Amino acid sequence: MVMMERWKGRVALVTGASVGIGAAVARALVQHGMKVVGCARNVDKIEKLAAECQSAGYSGTLIPYKCDLCNEEEILSMFSAIKTLHQGVDVCINNAGLAHNEPLLSGRTEGWRNMIDVNILALAICTREAYQSMKERHVDDGHIININSMGGHRMVPSADEHFYCATKYAVTAMTEGLRQELREAKTHIRATCISPGIVETEFAFRHHNSDPERAAAVYESIKCLKAEDIASAVTYVLSAPAHVQIGDIQMRPVEQVS
Repeated sequence: MVMMERWKGRVALVTGASVGIGAAVARALVQHGMKVVGCARNVDKIEKLAAECQSAGYSGTLIPYKCDLCNEEEILSMFSAIKTLHQGVDVCINNAGLAHNEPLLSGRTEGWRNMIDVNILALAICTREAYQSMKERHVDDGHIININSMGGHRMVPSADEHFYCATKYAVTAMTEGLRQELREAKTHIRATCISPGIVETEFAFRHHNSDPERAAAVYESIKCLKAEDIASAVTYVLSAPAHVQIGDIQMRPVEQVS
């Protein structure tokens, strides 16, 4: 992909990079020659992926970083370490996200708070710190990409998903707010949100952790998107000419109903 050439050697942060979409995005960016800082609470799988990327002879590098995104101090320490070791962040992929079965009428506050902490606050903190990193280095071509969900555009008729959808509606609003603030700041840094439908990852198994059969049924009902499909959307967005702002990509499996 010719337009990805300009990102060679540049630094990308991918949150939630240990599995699923995050791991696929990290791999794709390393393939295109980027220095990718992949963060997660558990970095064992990222370390394994980094070794695979090196063995495959990819031109970039994957740097695992242990970070609990529910803890702002850990996020700030991560950005400080990236500044010290790699100058700063040029591309920020806010991928980390989670869902709990906590309906609006009967859900536990603890589950709601965890979704807010990861899906909204961590995304906002990483976005702010990535922008400040770009600004202080006079990087005017950076990109912030939020991995959202179709749940951020329509409410699914399932009580288990309602609070999760509310957090994803927030991501939709924040991405557009970010675009407006970047424009007002007279910068050419871009903001994009990618909203997949059903993607075959570990997500449903974590979401329905007490009912693995229900989780498996989610993926068996139709031909789902793959994590690599979302990684391809990320490289497409990063490859767009500098004057093109891709605001939101909504992508579903062909067979998905809503």
